[in-house]
Amino acid sequence: MTVKKLTDVPAQPVQAGQGVTFQVLISTAEAPNFAMRRFIMEPGGGMPNHTNQVEHEQFVLRGQARIGIGTEVIEVKANDVVYIPAGVPHWYQNTGSETFEFLCLVPNKPDKIEVLAQPE
Repeated sequence: MTVKKLTDVPAQPVQAGQGVTFQVLISTAEAPNFAMRRFIMEPGGGMPNHTNQVEHEQFVLRGQARIGIGTEVIEVKANDVVYIPAGVPHWYQNTGSETFEFLCLVPNKPDKIEVLAQPE
């Protein structure tokens, strides 16, 4: 069992992102099946179009953003739930005036991130 305070988990920058940090709340070493991460995206910040080899289950905590998933572009806000299948290109852009924050759960499997060209 692991219990910790959010304020005790260090944030680190998302290398390919702009104005984005994340915290590993539950790591692959702490749980056998899934890792839990919290992403924090400043106003105007975002992450480029990319793919992962693992699926993403996400819950929006606050703010609003535009997310591209495959060929669809959706607007999300607090309390929305997002599923991104493995291998599907996706990107994020904070479209609001406040921080966009979401939880992201991913399976504890090998993952390879590939940054792609931004769609037109």
